[in-house]
Amino acid sequence: MVDKIKQLLEEVDAFQAEKLAEVEDFRIKMLSKKGLISTLFNEFKTLGPEDKREVGQQLNVLKNKALDKVNNLKTQIEERVNQAKSSDKYPDLTLPADFTGSGSRHPISIVRNQINSIFEKIGFVISEGPEIEDDWHNFSALNFADEHPARDMQDTFFVEKNPDIALRTHTSSVQVRVMNSQKPPIRTISPGRVFRNEAISARAHCIFHQVEGLYIDKGVSFADLKHVLDHFAREFFGADARIRLRPSYFPFTEPSAEVDVSCPFCKGKGCNICKGSGWVEIMGCGMVDPNVLENCNIDSKVYSGYAFGMGIERITMLKYLVNDLRLYFENDLRFLRQFAPAY
Repeated sequence: MVDKIKQLLEEVDAFQAEKLAEVEDFRIKMLSKKGLISTLFNEFKTLGPEDKREVGQQLNVLKNKALDKVNNLKTQIEERVNQAKSSDKYPDLTLPADFTGSGSRHPISIVRNQINSIFEKIGFVISEGPEIEDDWHNFSALNFADEHPARDMQDTFFVEKNPDIALRTHTSSVQVRVMNSQKPPIRTISPGRVFRNEAISARAHCIFHQVEGLYIDKGVSFADLKHVLDHFAREFFGADARIRLRPSYFPFTEPSAEVDVSCPFCKGKGCNICKGSGWVEIMGCGMVDPNVLENCNIDSKVYSGYAFGMGIERITMLKYLVNDLRLYFENDLRFLRQFAPAY
């Protein structure tokens, strides 16, 4: 047994390590419950009284040396690592990458960019404007009557203490600014965030996004409008998409129409998305009312134009089958990760 102790003492004295894992392996080998030193202590119990004193002293020396070796090596390695970290000016580029996954654009941004791209390819330019607007640009210039419900606090967020300033209810206000600052021909789209005083639910929100389009030139007709909207539907929903226009009313267009697209899920055959009709409403449109042109100093006898507007949330719901509009605003990573690009 004395020879075993001397052999382990030599092994302890000779042991060196560069990594903490090596030190831990050595500790387990020597000092754990089933380690070599513990085994010797178990054998020590079987010795006679005349041998226990000498062997016991040697065992204690072995155990203390092993503990000191482990503790000293751990301290040296940790100090070396910390010193290296503090002195390193640049990260170690040879280390393997820690890939935690990539982010993605918000689904509203994805669809907005797709819509913008379709219209930019046919000559439309993007125009932007302020989200806090005055009464003229948001209502009066667009032919809203003084008693129109949109001017009521129950429908619009007005800035406190100033009834003539409100959060814009549509991006048509941007079109007014464009018409005031540019001369025809005008061909522009206005994507942006808008606000309406509505109760938040699965189908409605007080904040949403629109893309509105405007084209003004000599000889612009309703046929031009239909052709552009038909082009958009085919580009966005697929080559088989068809549109239909239903008569409607908007203060700033005359005549006005609602635009339906053949259901992209059942291809017009009828399903729960289109409620069996084969059609889904996607936007409103119409010919710019002559009063709006005159309000913006454009001669309605020389120029004509069309306008259209769609809610990006609605288009996104159709594209991705999202059944609750509130998901767009909750920043739930489980929802947003579905739109991350696949690699």
